[in-house]
Amino acid sequence: MFNLKIMEDKTMLPTIAKRTFSPFYMSNLFDDDFFPVVSNRTSSMPAVNIKENEKSYTLELAIPGIDKKDLKIETNEDVLTISSETKNEVEDNKDGYKRKEFSYSSFCRSFYIPENVNRDKIGASYKDGILTVELPKQEEEKSKISRQVKIS
Repeated sequence: MFNLKIMEDKTMLPTIAKRTFSPFYMSNLFDDDFFPVVSNRTSSMPAVNIKENEKSYTLELAIPGIDKKDLKIETNEDVLTISSETKNEVEDNKDGYKRKEFSYSSFCRSFYIPENVNRDKIGASYKDGILTVELPKQEEEKSKISRQVKIS
């Protein structure tokens, strides 16, 4: 877990829903937390990197295999939400056999937006399975030219 400090001691953290573990409910043993390879869940949390420099914050989410048209990025007050929902249905009728399959997958990640971000200039790009969201910082007012004040 990361903890990115910003102005007024607020943090920019993902909102994560916690799941409880019950030793008596066997399907929890095969949750993403324990065995991601054998998990049968179709909803997951994509990995994210958060970087900060003098001019912006950058979020990089690893979401391979998702079409750009299925991605949704929204801001609502102090929260940036990135989500996707995909539904697939395949039906084959060959040689007297009928096969019909469908799948559904989704994810949703939310982040607090720091106060010093220019919300009007938030941008995103998607390439090779990596979604990059740029949150530019507002320009700080340049201090006026310094001068010496005479004491009377």
